[in-house]
Amino acid sequence: MYNKITQDDIKALCKIVGEENVICGENISPDYGHDELGGIEKMPDVLVRVHSTEEISAIMKLAWEKVIPVTVRGSGTGLVGAAVPVEGGILMETTQMNKILELDRDNLTVTVQPGVLLMELAAFAEENDFLYPPDPGEKSATIGGNISTNAGGMRAVKYGVTRDYVRALTVVMPNGEIINLGGKVAKNSSGYSLKDLVVGSEGTLCIITEAVLKLVPLPKISVSLLVPFSDMKSAIEAVPQIFRSKVTPTAIEYMSRDTILFSEDYLGKKFPDTKNDAYILLTFDGNTDEQVDADMKAVADLCLEIGAIDVYIVDTEERKKSVWSARGAFLEAIKASTTEMDECDVVVPVNKVDEFIKFTHLLADEMKVRIPSFGHAGDGNLHIYICRDNLEQKEWENTLEKCFERMYNKAEELGGLVSGEHGIGFAKKGYLKKLYGDTPIALMQGIKQVFDAKNILNPGKIMS
Repeated sequence: MYNKITQDDIKALCKIVGEENVICGENISPDYGHDELGGIEKMPDVLVRVHSTEEISAIMKLAWEKVIPVTVRGSGTGLVGAAVPVEGGILMETTQMNKILELDRDNLTVTVQPGVLLMELAAFAEENDFLYPPDPGEKSATIGGNISTNAGGMRAVKYGVTRDYVRALTVVMPNGEIINLGGKVAKNSSGYSLKDLVVGSEGTLCIITEAVLKLVPLPKISVSLLVPFSDMKSAIEAVPQIFRSKVTPTAIEYMSRDTILFSEDYLGKKFPDTKNDAYILLTFDGNTDEQVDADMKAVADLCLEIGAIDVYIVDTEERKKSVWSARGAFLEAIKASTTEMDECDVVVPVNKVDEFIKFTHLLADEMKVRIPSFGHAGDGNLHIYICRDNLEQKEWENTLEKCFERMYNKAEELGGLVSGEHGIGFAKKGYLKKLYGDTPIALMQGIKQVFDAKNILNPGKIMS
């Protein structure tokens, strides 16, 4: 189906980006053959580091003419194999397209290249008295990757997800054509929203080379509450009641004692409290002490009334760093606690979170495997990890398959979906097909065909 890369193709690539930016065969680091979890592995035939929209356009014109598969990669922090070149060919790395191009204070937008890191954009916005609200846990991910997976993160409860902050995109089509989607406007009813179709498409439709992102004024005050409960059921059941109290926290995270202890060991730092089995961590932001204090007090009183053991105010920089650095390290901490793991990134209705978490505990007992978890209690996005520990390869593969099937079936039963923010990639596409059925998958395949008739851009992902 695809053609192999020839020496003439290599010469053409060198002419486009320079010899120093074209790496072939055994000279490519093994890191480029997998993503963060490493369950899916395949090396590219050639790695190309790009620096501009024009370079990407020229490469795609070559790939289109020669029918060579192309996979785009940012920092490689994905968890579902979306940036793994499963068909070989060209792996296009965008991390050197890392410039913040414009801050438009009047329209509250920032224009960036796709290789800008989330933590770089967040710091830049804050330095200029703005906030870029999307806040996924992996701060070293690129903005291009965040857009490609429609990343959510901890502030989604109040502010929404990445799609809500993408105003415009410059993209390169699979045939090399450069087009602009969207604009610096707050409303748009001008035909189909192609921009929104690209957000979350995991690099299968086109290549993002610039993004205009919405900012909001930086809240002057931000305070967190750490609320311990005797069990996870009580902690999770508090969340719908908090919403019904008409207070909207910036973030509501849930965590278990076991996960916190993993993080303590990993970071070598103490968490403020580890005596209890379950915790919810809430953040409130605003522009006046009175506003934030009122919201915080209302939620603190409610939590104590419905069974919280205590409420700890996290208001100093030292306490904030202690709590949120621990929360940010959960994935790496769980990964460090086992020999191998895989993730179930489901999203369920908020009032079904407790039922799903209880189900994973029963499943862990039944399958005799560790299944730690944490997640965004405020929007029902759960991060569930199946740990290999000492299982032999065949037993691990069988256990993983059974656990995933049971968990995705449970999520569907509860009205949930396969992925809340990490995408489908290669690893989860079978589950997506089973969940959606023939017609929605056929619609997705039709969209892919219109964008990429030769199926050269990130083939083998999502639905193909």
